[in-house]
Amino acid sequence: MAEKSQKGGFFSDLFAPVGGFGVTFATMFRKVATTEYPEEKRPTAQRFHGRHQLNRHPDGLEKCVGCELCAWACPADAILVEGANNDDAAGQRFSPGERYGRVYQINYLRCIFCGLCIEACPTRALTMTNEYELADNNRADLIFTKEQLLAPLQGGMVAAPHPMVHGMEERDYYLGKVSGATPTQKEWVEAHHVTDEQEAKA
Repeated sequence: MAEKSQKGGFFSDLFAPVGGFGVTFATMFRKVATTEYPEEKRPTAQRFHGRHQLNRHPDGLEKCVGCELCAWACPADAILVEGANNDDAAGQRFSPGERYGRVYQINYLRCIFCGLCIEACPTRALTMTNEYELADNNRADLIFTKEQLLAPLQGGMVAAPHPMVHGMEERDYYLGKVSGATPTQKEWVEAHHVTDEQEAKA
C-alpha cells in the first residue's frame, strides 16, 4: 500500500505542471474580451451619469435660475452656486426668471455622480451627459466652472445676456413657446456684445 501511494504521488507530481499548462493552453484560443481603451471606446448607456451640463433655452438664455437647490441636494457638497438678479436696465439678462446662476462650480474631486442634483433642479437646467473622461493630473482643473458646464450654442441661439422674446413671460419659456432667437434679439446682441478683438484693443 505504501508503494502504491508513493507511485500515485509521483505521477501526480509529474503531471501537475502539464495540467496547469493545459489551462493556459486552452485559454490562449479564447476570444479576447479586453477593450483597447482609449483607442476603442465602448458606448455608454443612455442614462449614464457622466459630466454635468447646464442647459439653455432655444433662444440662448440659460435655464438655471440660481435657486441653489442642486447644491442643497448634493450629499458630497460638490456644488457651489451663487445667484444674482437679472438687470434689464443694464442689459444683463441671462435667464427668463428673476435670477440666474452668476457663479456655478462642480468639484469633480468630490462628486459621486449620484444624480440627486438632477432630480432637485426645478427647471431641468442641470442634466448629466455621457462624457466620463474626467481624469487629470491637476486638482484645480477638476473644479469645473459655469463656462465649462454651459451647453454649447446650437442653431437659432444667441449668447446671453440679451432680452427675452418680446411678449413672452417666464412661464412661456417652460411651456415650449420659444423656438429660437428672434431677429430683435439678434440685433440687440450684435449692438451690445463686446467681441474678444474689441476687448483686446481696449
